[in-house]
Amino acid sequence: MTASNRGADRGDSGGGLDRLDHRLHDRSSLPRLLLLTDRAQLRLGRGLLPTLAECASAGLTHVVLRELDEAPEQRARLASAAVDLGLVVIAAHAPLSGAAGVQLPGSGRRSEVVSTGSTTGAGSSAVTVVGRSCHSRAEVARAGEEGFDYAMLSPYALTESKPGYGPPLGPDAFRDLPIPTYALGGITPDNAADAVAAGAHGVAVMGAVMRAEEPAQVVAALLAATDSAVPDSAVPDSAVPDSAVPDSAVSGSAGG
Repeated sequence: MTASNRGADRGDSGGGLDRLDHRLHDRSSLPRLLLLTDRAQLRLGRGLLPTLAECASAGLTHVVLRELDEAPEQRARLASAAVDLGLVVIAAHAPLSGAAGVQLPGSGRRSEVVSTGSTTGAGSSAVTVVGRSCHSRAEVARAGEEGFDYAMLSPYALTESKPGYGPPLGPDAFRDLPIPTYALGGITPDNAADAVAAGAHGVAVMGAVMRAEEPAQVVAALLAATDSAVPDSAVPDSAVPDSAVPDSAVSGSAGG
């Protein structure tokens, strides 16, 4: 999968959340990389939104908005600003105006955020995908039974964000899981491909990007690593290599 395929539906030409949230309507559209935010880990002088803008330019498409110390109104403003950057936003812990999905803790129930006509807030679209944080294969299995769309399983490796948290689960924990599962915890460009090759749908990353001197470079490296590990059979037929696109099509699409 190429960078152009990843960003083709980013919606940079406008259209807001309605244009963006269609990418979360089914599991097959889940990305290979989820970025979890934590502005407290950013280097001195860095802002969260400028950092997200750089990461979006590097190919990031989906972000899990944490910032749980902020009031819901401020988190909603952050979500709206991230959508304006072309990102699909998944809200941590609870529905949030402007977010297309929700990432729940292990105790969360899908029915709490998804029901007929449920929305993420006034004027926003319905929640289209719900994930759960898990810490064992058994918990992932339960998440599947309860109808969750995906899971995050952690810790994959030792993590600087949560020193002493573990023990690491390693690649074997991601084989033959019932729902798309992201490897979280200690993920870097050096081990992301191993996680996906072992069976993870993708990787979820916070510290390696948030603490980086150049976050966009880390995002680009993570995307390259996960793309390299995805079996050819998992790449949609619509993902046409750049080399197969006529020059006329490329020049004709410029500025669109």
